[in-house]
Amino acid sequence: MATTPSTSASTVTWKIDPAHSSAEFKVKHMMISHVKGSFSGLSGTLIEDTVDPTQSSVDASVDISTISTGDAQRDAHLKSADFFHHEQHPTMTFKSTKVEKQGEGEYKVTGDLTLHGVTKPVTFAVEGPSAPGKDPWGNTRIGLSATTKINRKDFGLSWNAALETGGILVGEDVQIALEVQFIKG
Repeated sequence: MATTPSTSASTVTWKIDPAHSSAEFKVKHMMISHVKGSFSGLSGTLIEDTVDPTQSSVDASVDISTISTGDAQRDAHLKSADFFHHEQHPTMTFKSTKVEKQGEGEYKVTGDLTLHGVTKPVTFAVEGPSAPGKDPWGNTRIGLSATTKINRKDFGLSWNAALETGGILVGEDVQIALEVQFIKG
């Protein structure tokens, strides 16, 4: 969201609840179907300006070691130097630079995504945040959904293999979907 959040009474700080948040992705495999995966271990903060949401900001991080595609061998390959190179680049981060209202409860949030040591601007389509609600333990929560698409080669993730029948093993476009819950405070 914006680079300089408001410091007025209309500002609310929300922390990502990693137990109830996810970052999922899908990418074409062998040019015939998508393989899906997810990351857990999300962390970060949303500074919400309740009067002017375009002045809000978000700063988030994902632990690359939490990748899960349902196949341990594939997960190990994705963590290796062929893809994410987890040892050198243990996190993926996003820091917003601009928030634009698109409609009721819809925003475009642009920011700097750092992945594999490369930082590029990315824009998420965001639905939310939801109306605040209390959980059974007295915490106030909100939630939002966000989607975007990136080209993995833009971030130096260029490993691939040619197929005997033509084409490539792993697609370049990666669709990303976030479901995030925040706790006030």
